[in-house]
Amino acid sequence: MATTDEKNGGGAHAEGKLWGGRFTGSSAPALERLSRSPERYFTLVPEDVTGSLAHAGELERAGLITAEERERIAAAFEQLAADHRSGAISPQPQDEDVHGYLERELIQRLGPLGGKIRAGRSRNDQTANDLRLHLRRVIPEIAAGVEDLAEALLERSRDVEGFVAPGFTHLQNAQPILFSQQLLAHAFPLTRDLARLENARLACMSSPLGAAAMAGSTLAGDQRAMAADMGYADVVQNSIDAVSSRDHVVDFLYAGAMLGTDLSRLCEEVCLWSSQQFGWARLDDAWSTGSSIMPQKKNPDIAELARGKTGRLIANLSGMLATLKSLPFAYNRDLSEDKHYVLDTAETLRTVLPALTGLIRTVGFDAEAMRRQAVQGFTLATEIADWLAEQGLPFSEAHDVAGRSVVHCETRGIGLEDLTAEDLAVIDERLTPEVLERISLESAVSRRTGVNGTSPERIRDQQAALAALLEASRSDSQNGRSPQ
Repeated sequence: MATTDEKNGGGAHAEGKLWGGRFTGSSAPALERLSRSPERYFTLVPEDVTGSLAHAGELERAGLITAEERERIAAAFEQLAADHRSGAISPQPQDEDVHGYLERELIQRLGPLGGKIRAGRSRNDQTANDLRLHLRRVIPEIAAGVEDLAEALLERSRDVEGFVAPGFTHLQNAQPILFSQQLLAHAFPLTRDLARLENARLACMSSPLGAAAMAGSTLAGDQRAMAADMGYADVVQNSIDAVSSRDHVVDFLYAGAMLGTDLSRLCEEVCLWSSQQFGWARLDDAWSTGSSIMPQKKNPDIAELARGKTGRLIANLSGMLATLKSLPFAYNRDLSEDKHYVLDTAETLRTVLPALTGLIRTVGFDAEAMRRQAVQGFTLATEIADWLAEQGLPFSEAHDVAGRSVVHCETRGIGLEDLTAEDLAVIDERLTPEVLERISLESAVSRRTGVNGTSPERIRDQQAALAALLEASRSDSQNGRSPQ
């Protein structure tokens, strides 16, 4: 009489494993716990179904199943995916991974026909394929969140038109700038993050399926047709490389770590701007939190949490690189860590980006506080040096005269903007009253008309350039970046 396993297609796969015939004993419980995929790895069910549908087409081309059998397999997989989404089915403790889970369910529905799906493939090329497909799905979602944040910064740069604030070097007041430029300075790096994300997506556009365990499949009929079915542009050229390389994962994790770093720098400044010492920003109640003991507090928790999570994004990149270091070809089980790093980075970014975008869209800015601080720390000293240089004085001497002007003001307890003609005569005879017109915030920002300067005209140019970059990014997303 046939055993239950034989009726279901035979072997350990009936228990959620894709191996076992060579073994005569049971696995140790500690091994089971270590070997079983974490729950979050079953997020890859849609990708594993996509790969299985493409592989079924390959089996039909190879003559291992008929067209009618392929249609039955496809219908079963589609229903299986729907049941998983609805919660009608879920992974069981005996399911070692997503591949075993789906094959067990397929065999339960189709019997021996379900067992045919494994011919010509391996968990090695399946897992590599699943993660490539997943990255193709999540990268456009993350990119859309980056675009939203960059657009929020662009909109706010227009809202604060004319706000003059101190710019900083070494976190010391340096020179006056338009605050719009400070916001744009955070937006432009995000466009480079978009480029890095796109490069990571493009690195996932070659299919590893058909590489099987590592040497390729004797049953492969038309791997390029199978790749096209999944929306790939090509096939990975070397079967060993296909199952064992994860540089496309590193590309994504690097893009995520760099994006997190850029977000963290913005978050740090939001924390500063909203402090009592700066007083530049007022946090919206819906996008800030309070203290459990101090009733007066309004804390920039979104900025702090996002800044803190950057450490995880950097750690994920470092962890993946450490996993890859010195791994021999071809596949090694160490590579199962790739999903942890990818899923964590993707989840972190998809959580952080909307929250930070909401904070930026709603934060209020105080023009008077910025303007009051814009002249503090003698930020107009460079205006004096520049004026003297325009009169023909070597800048080394002009720099010295401007420095002595600062000392004079410190002695008198005034700012550079308070200097009089009498003060100038005391400091240096080459300082004539004409320089006084240059010692103002308006002059300081308006005269910086270089292509990337802080003058109102250049800020409008930068806003237009940023808008064009974001429009192009959105257009590219709509015309080809979306996952197939």
